[in-house]
Amino acid sequence: MINSDYITEQFEQLQQNICKVLDKADGKTSFKMNPWQKDIGRGVSGVMQDGKYIEKAAVNFSKVSGPYTKQMAQLLGEDANNYTATGVSSILHPINVHVPIIHMNVRYFELDNGISWFGGGIDLTPHYIIKEDAQWFHQQLKKVCDKTYPNFYERFKPWADDYFFLPHRNETRGVGGIFYDRIKPDEKLSIQQLLNFSIDLGELYPKIYSELIQRHGDKPVSEEERKWQLLRRGRYVEFNLVHDRGTKFGLVSGGNTESILLSMPPDASWEYMQTPIEGSREAETQKLLKKEIDWINIV
Repeated sequence: MINSDYITEQFEQLQQNICKVLDKADGKTSFKMNPWQKDIGRGVSGVMQDGKYIEKAAVNFSKVSGPYTKQMAQLLGEDANNYTATGVSSILHPINVHVPIIHMNVRYFELDNGISWFGGGIDLTPHYIIKEDAQWFHQQLKKVCDKTYPNFYERFKPWADDYFFLPHRNETRGVGGIFYDRIKPDEKLSIQQLLNFSIDLGELYPKIYSELIQRHGDKPVSEEERKWQLLRRGRYVEFNLVHDRGTKFGLVSGGNTESILLSMPPDASWEYMQTPIEGSREAETQKLLKKEIDWINIV
């Protein structure tokens, strides 16, 4: 029977699988698994720091439940008395500026009024946008989407463009990816199919990053490139603290604060009125931080 307990077990296994692949990709260190328990539920925070290629990484599993508060109702727009939520979320911050930041989340939400849904996605945030990498990344996502339902990529790609966007900067967080939320089982897609899609997406995530590490992890980095990396990380912090709904929900639900804020980079910077030099790689990256780019056909 497919229920929240079964889905929880699948997500716990997914967390372990992701960590194993990333341990191998980094090669120097491995994830430290830190279980936690609170009144609302439990989880495991997987943390890697100071690896060969990965400066800071988090792969978190959690299952929480409890009273459905007014704050949750305002965030989610549903009426209920109690909720259960389980999922895996991850963020990887590389050492090398030529390797992008990447984020993944898959989750299942269930209310006691009988409503349940899946959400999640993957997005890529290069410090320097390499069109060939962005194209390959989106091709991988489309393959996984097409395996489950023909229009998932065409539906979820624009959703990511809109979600991973900093309106106060009028720029996207990176080259997007896919994002989906409130995807409910129906006559076209069963709960098992939606769970399989979430697991497939989660399994793809470390494979994508392993490839990008192989492509760029050993490239030399200049002082100016490192400075740009810290500025781009600052934009990442702005999005996570100001706009990210997962961060907001985690904090208002009383989740594990340390686990929620593991998405923050180890270092970041903000420079007043920073403007890239026209024609530079920094300026070219800045120009590509916009919605509605067809990355699959861009090269």
